[in-house]
Amino acid sequence: MRLGVLDQSPIAEGSTGAQALEHTLELARLADRLGYHRFWVAEHHGTPMLAGAAPEAIIGPIAATTARIRVGSGGVMLHHYSPRKVAETFSVLGGLFAGRIDLGLGRGADADAVNTHALQRDRRVPDPQDYPNQLAELLAYVEDRPPPDRRFANLPALPGLPGRPEPWLLGSSLQSAIWAGQLSLPYAFGDFINPAGAEIAHLYRESFVGSSRLSDPLVAVSVAAICADTDEQARRLASSARMCARMSHRGTPIPVPPVERALRHLEEAEEPAKLASRRMVLGSPSTVRAGLEAVAGEYGAGEVIVVTVTHSHAARKRSYELIAEAFGLRPGERAANAAR
Repeated sequence: MRLGVLDQSPIAEGSTGAQALEHTLELARLADRLGYHRFWVAEHHGTPMLAGAAPEAIIGPIAATTARIRVGSGGVMLHHYSPRKVAETFSVLGGLFAGRIDLGLGRGADADAVNTHALQRDRRVPDPQDYPNQLAELLAYVEDRPPPDRRFANLPALPGLPGRPEPWLLGSSLQSAIWAGQLSLPYAFGDFINPAGAEIAHLYRESFVGSSRLSDPLVAVSVAAICADTDEQARRLASSARMCARMSHRGTPIPVPPVERALRHLEEAEEPAKLASRRMVLGSPSTVRAGLEAVAGEYGAGEVIVVTVTHSHAARKRSYELIAEAFGLRPGERAANAAR
């Protein structure tokens, strides 16, 4: 089973967004040394908790500071943007870092209404809700084919060819699974958003239409996890993310709080049922390995992409180190050989 990292650039209380982005670069270098297969960065807008607003801006620096790990978006919220511009941006990245760039695409509710309107392609009209058309246009550009809209049929080839990104569709719903299957795309499901996704992954396989793009269905699952030396330590560290989730649910998002403050808050507040149902794999290395393998088994996934949010950056790095050790990833030497 492959392991990857999904990093949201969490902003710890008392720190800044700039520091969070530096931590993302540091974590990417660590994941590369440890032997993780891929490192994805998320896109979120209008929240004091997460600094990852522009994956396309940080993927290049990450790829430049690592040696072998795949780097990509988890994912670009395509509904905000022009397919042509996204294609050109990731073509440049694919040309510079051939064979290492992933273009993960999503359409989640990543921002409130005001931020969404500020990001919108055309503010004169409501969001056109044309996501399938956007996907088709983007894939045509990436694959150097004429797009469905004949007005753009004679546009020049993308700048980064022959290098090109590998497209993925991200989702946590039935609709995303159907689109991924019909378009022959690999599918990454967000279990940390919706832990009831095993049947959705099954629907993806049922609806999958093989093509030259991808002959067989390919599933990865993104799981929230924290690993520490003991189960109790991991549960304590998780209190920071749990408090953030509660505050976001109330409409008052906050930076990631320290453990002690989060524990006091959790003792006093009742957890909403919607949040109580969300899954986090927490514990010692053996506990987390068993938990991640169990989730992968539910989805029939060949890869688990781990997302970890803690107040302490050191604790977050240690969590990924312990998970790598638990799964016996090969560190260091392989990355050094790739660099040479």
